[in-house]
Amino acid sequence: MRLREIAIAASLGIICATSAPCQTAAAENGVAVSPTPDPYLATRTEFDSGFRKLYELDFSGARSDFLVCQKEQPNDPLGKAAEAASYLFEELNAKGVFTSAFFLNDSKLLGGVDGRPADNRNDAFVNANNAAREIAKQMLHSNSHDPRGLLVLTITDGMEADYDGLIIKKQLASVHLIRQAESEAAILLATDPSAQDAYLALGASNYIVGSMSGFKRTFLWFDNVHGDREKGLHQLEMAAQNGHYLAPFAKILLALALQREHQTERARALLADLTAEFPANPLFAHELSLVDQNATVKK
Repeated sequence: MRLREIAIAASLGIICATSAPCQTAAAENGVAVSPTPDPYLATRTEFDSGFRKLYELDFSGARSDFLVCQKEQPNDPLGKAAEAASYLFEELNAKGVFTSAFFLNDSKLLGGVDGRPADNRNDAFVNANNAAREIAKQMLHSNSHDPRGLLVLTITDGMEADYDGLIIKKQLASVHLIRQAESEAAILLATDPSAQDAYLALGASNYIVGSMSGFKRTFLWFDNVHGDREKGLHQLEMAAQNGHYLAPFAKILLALALQREHQTERARALLADLTAEFPANPLFAHELSLVDQNATVKK
């Protein structure tokens, strides 16, 4: 049974919410309150800069920013998770995964990237991802609903699912991690509804599993893995519109999924936005040009 269809599901996240409802209630009772300080404010600029460089394909520059975050806040697991993302994104980009040539070709999407799993192994990603997961687990040991800890577990499990399914082609391991990331994302969203980037993991897995044949979906139901293509598109759109760090990632996946659904105009609008926002990234401009060329041919 080939299960590579669901290996795209990955996730990154958003800064945890403040306690605004409590502040509002206190203010209504005439009590002067100060906003709850954001413990991650000191590194927010570096994270924003690093993720922007990531989408501009400046992977070493992105890692430099993420290493600054780690140095300034060593107990924040997002620093290591972002570093891991830079290694994985770099490899997926080099293998052409974020292109219509890969994503719209079932033999490529279902077969994973070219090359033997041993040759594709990315120890830098594995080490950084594991380190981020361990820090997050320590946070959740003190508070099982800590938004930052849940965020990073969703990130790390989603990325490892990508890595297992597409890079080293361990499909059953990928299925397990996708289910785990979905559970963590659901808890995170219940804890912090503003963490809209969590919908990336849910949307990607829902769409890809929902696109599989009925027989394969039935098989996955026994492993408690479900799929809904329309729901997946909606969830990807939520991440693309309201996400923070991963909104561009959600946009490119949504654009590719919409092309599979023959919704070319919607896909084109997303690619045009990405091209305008990240002019230094030739991938977005190239994909936009392909959509325009195909539209011209059809005319």
